[in-house]
Amino acid sequence: MLTLIDSHNHFDDAGFDADRADSYQRARAAGVEVQVLNAVCARLWPKLKTVAASYPGLYPCYGLHPVWLSEHRPEHLDQLADWITQERPVAIGECGLDFYLPDLDPDAQAEYFAGQLRLARRHDLPVVIHARHAVDQVIKQVRRFAGVRGMVHSFSGSEDQAGRLLDLGILLSFGGPLTYPRANRLQSLVRYLPLDGLLLETDAPDQPVNSHHGQRHEPAQLVDVLVCVAKLREADPAEIAAATTANARRLFQFPDASSARPH
Repeated sequence: MLTLIDSHNHFDDAGFDADRADSYQRARAAGVEVQVLNAVCARLWPKLKTVAASYPGLYPCYGLHPVWLSEHRPEHLDQLADWITQERPVAIGECGLDFYLPDLDPDAQAEYFAGQLRLARRHDLPVVIHARHAVDQVIKQVRRFAGVRGMVHSFSGSEDQAGRLLDLGILLSFGGPLTYPRANRLQSLVRYLPLDGLLLETDAPDQPVNSHHGQRHEPAQLVDVLVCVAKLREADPAEIAAATTANARRLFQFPDASSARPH
């Protein structure tokens, strides 16, 4: 069986509360042995911690998501520093910029993003970045913090932007949106990007794959993303699985692809 890493999801989301154990088992049966869980706000860090500690192979990230801007307070950055020291997550995230939603103040977003990039550099942790209609601004911020490594999840930028991010040491992750027939520009990009810069994700419960359009997304469906990438690149799925698993292991510093977080 192929070994896969879901490099970005929200498995702590309330949408999984009713059947989280079953969903986890479906993911394991599909070969998804590791999941990287991303936080959205300080209020939900304790729940994410509990969920990640409840199942082997689940790894937590803690961060302040730009879409939850109304919940964030400056002191949450200090709390995040404490959580990093005490909990030793595999990354800081989900963080970044969202200029798609008009009510999110861009200057306030930038302050929280810069604060998290600063913490990432201080603690030598990768960042998991949200960049919606804001890829150029994300690149500008990352350049301010030389040496920070990480990934842009659900990348949807241009070939030029992809190249600039890869040059900065930022990997690109792809999920459900890639599987839709009309995703021509995204599919063209995935055909030609260097394989050592790619990651696979679900963003579950969001961004379902085409075969489950309109339904809750879940980590087991990462296989659909794998098959899509392999088809686009005219490659064996085993090759794509091995490469993306190795990329995620390197980024998050997992000791091996099937490692389980000690409880």
